[in-house]
Amino acid sequence: MSLTRRDFARRSAATGAGIALAGSVGALASAPNALASADTESVGEEPEDRHGGVGYGPLVPDPDGILALPAGFTYRILTHSGRTKLESGEYTPSNHDGTAAFDGPRGTTLLVNNHELGGPRSRWDHPVPLTEGLVYDPAASGGCTVVEVRPGGHVAEWVGIAGTSTNCAGGSTPWGTWLTCEETEDRAGSNGMTKDHGYVFEVDPADRRANRDPRPVKALGRYAHEAVVVDPKRGHLYLTEDASNPNGLLYRWTPPEGFRHGRGRLRALADDAGRLQAFKCFDSGGRFVDDLSRATKTGTVYGVDWIDVPDRDARTASVRRQFADGQITRARKLEGMWWGDGGAYIVSSYARAESPGAAHDGQVWFYDPKRRTLTLKVLLGVNPDPSRDGAFDGPDNITVSPYGGLVVAEDGDGVQHLLGATDSGRTYPIARNELNVGTEEEPEYSEFAGVTFSPDGKTLFANIQTPGILLAVTGPWKRRRR
Repeated sequence: MSLTRRDFARRSAATGAGIALAGSVGALASAPNALASADTESVGEEPEDRHGGVGYGPLVPDPDGILALPAGFTYRILTHSGRTKLESGEYTPSNHDGTAAFDGPRGTTLLVNNHELGGPRSRWDHPVPLTEGLVYDPAASGGCTVVEVRPGGHVAEWVGIAGTSTNCAGGSTPWGTWLTCEETEDRAGSNGMTKDHGYVFEVDPADRRANRDPRPVKALGRYAHEAVVVDPKRGHLYLTEDASNPNGLLYRWTPPEGFRHGRGRLRALADDAGRLQAFKCFDSGGRFVDDLSRATKTGTVYGVDWIDVPDRDARTASVRRQFADGQITRARKLEGMWWGDGGAYIVSSYARAESPGAAHDGQVWFYDPKRRTLTLKVLLGVNPDPSRDGAFDGPDNITVSPYGGLVVAEDGDGVQHLLGATDSGRTYPIARNELNVGTEEEPEYSEFAGVTFSPDGKTLFANIQTPGILLAVTGPWKRRRR
C-alpha cells in the first residue's frame, strides 16, 4: 500500500514536520551500527584538530607517498595494478572500485573487488583477464577479482567474473555474495560491445564454480547502475543510478510472490520477475519534490512512493527517460549505499547547474522502509577550494563503521580523503591519498573507492582507483560514547 501525501502530511503535523518519522538524531545515535555516534569524545584521549576534536587527529604525511594516516595507524598494499599478479600469472587489473569483505575458510578474508573498466579491451593496459568459463562479453574490459588474505599475510587473487563493463560499485548480500553493477548503457554493436550492458551480476567469492557462465540479473533493470543493498527482512533490493540529462533515480525491486533469496537464485529469475519501481518524494505539506537538491537542511524528511518502471530493459529509451516531469524524483550522482539500522544509507555526490535546487558537495540520506521516509543525515556545503587540504567534497562509496560513524570514500576535486562523518554533520579525515598521478606543476589525485571493514572490524579496506591499489588500514580504532 502506498503512503499517500495526505497520510504523510497528517503524520508530519503530529510529529514536528516529520523529523521523528525516520528517527531523531538521538534515536539513531543509540542504534547498533548507527550512522554515527553522538558527538562526544571517544573512549580514551583524542587530540584536538581542525575538525573540532572528533576523529583520530591530524594526518601524518607518508614518506612513501601513498597514504597519509593519523599517528598510530598503518597501511599495507594488498594488490597493485601492473605490479601484483593473479594466480593465473596476469597482472592485477586496474581501476579498482567497489569492494566487499567476507569471512573465508580457515581464517581467511575474501574480498571481491570491482574494476571500473569501460569500452573495448584495447583501451586498457590491464583489463580483467578473459578467464575461461567466467566471461559474459569477450569484448568488454571490466569485471571483478577475488582477493584472499590468509593468516600470516599471504595474498592470492583470481578472476570472479570477466567481460562485463564499467563495474563501479555494487553491494554485498545477506547470503554471502557480491552484486556487481555495470555503470553503463552500452548496447551490442556500440562502443565495441557484442552484448547489451548495464546490468547487475552476482559473484560468489567462496565458490568459483558458481560464477561460471555469467548471466545478468535482468529483472533488476538495464541502466547506469551504481550500488545496491538488500533488505534482509522484506527481500527488496534498492539500487542507485549515477546518470544525468536527466538526473538519475533511486529504484526498488520487489521479488515475486513466493520467491526466497539465496545463493544463485537471482540469476535464475525470469527477466521480468518481480516489480522494478522508481521513487517519488513529497514533503510534509504533501508537495511533490522533483529533485533531492531541494533539501537544504539536515533533518529534512520526505515521504516516498514507488512508481512502476514501464520498460526495465530500456529497449527504446533509457529507464530514467521513461517518466514525465512530476512522476518521479531525481538526484545527481546517486552513488554509494549501505544497509544498516533497518534501512538504506544513500549518497548523492553533488549538485550543480544540472540540478534544480541548491548547489552542494554531498548528501547522505537514510531511507526507512517501514515508515517509507527519506531523511537527510549529512550535507556537505560547496568546497570553495578543493586543492587545499581540510574541506571535503564528492562522497561516493560509504560504509557504517562498527566503531560508530559513517566512513566515506571521497571522489571529488583536488585532494582526496577517506573521511568520517557524525550525525550532526561534523566531518574528520581518516586518510589522504598522496599518490600524485598528475605532474608536479598540476598535481592530480585519484578518487578513493571500495571502503569496507573486515568482518572482525579490525581492518579498513579501501581502493585508490588509479592506477588501482587495494589497501588494508589498521590502527587504534575507538568506539565513541553513545
